[in-house]
Amino acid sequence: MPDLSAEEELAKLKRRQQRNMRHAHAKGLMQGILSMLKPGEIVLDCGANIGDVTGPLAATGAAVHAYEPDPYAFGRLRRAFADTPNVTLHNAAVGVSSGTIKLMRAENFEANPKGASVKSTVMVGGRRIDEHPDNTIDVNLVDLPALARDLIDEHGEIAFLKMDIEGAELEVLEIMLEQRLFDNIRLTVAETHEKKFRDLAPRFKALRTKVAESYPPTQVNLDWI
Repeated sequence: MPDLSAEEELAKLKRRQQRNMRHAHAKGLMQGILSMLKPGEIVLDCGANIGDVTGPLAATGAAVHAYEPDPYAFGRLRRAFADTPNVTLHNAAVGVSSGTIKLMRAENFEANPKGASVKSTVMVGGRRIDEHPDNTIDVNLVDLPALARDLIDEHGEIAFLKMDIEGAELEVLEIMLEQRLFDNIRLTVAETHEKKFRDLAPRFKALRTKVAESYPPTQVNLDWI
């Protein structure tokens, strides 16, 4: 591999610094989230993977609903939380409709299932995703805006909603914004995946602008990582 030029090395260092800053910001935000939650409050962990966020959320005593479609990751999640009374596990993806949908995995899943399972997606066109029909998995799909409305009607509010759903967050966030569902969610955080789905970058940019016009980042934060 050829040596990087000084300009390329500088760009690499800047990207690393930005990642470190985002990680530090997310860690601080997580501490704030945990401090605000009270036992019994409703929390949605969408894209729970193996439970790295589910665990701290559950430790607050909040009623955590964890959604994870990938069978490998859900198996790990179930082993970790099957006996945790305030955690309800859902082997399902979330989107803007209900039924079933095809789940696709990263190209390197077989070599590194733990690391690659975080990239599993129901969205076509993702970078380095295996979309061959023989390798897709049918998974359950839950209508997240409808679920949020039902929970708000029942409980008055949702305390915390986290979305890390590999591109599917775009349409979910658009609909929830249109329907003003964030008004009754104390804090929503989402990781957006415009770099993974470059064709959707203009829609992600427009979404960020609209969210910023309607809500402060202390209520809807799209820089989760």
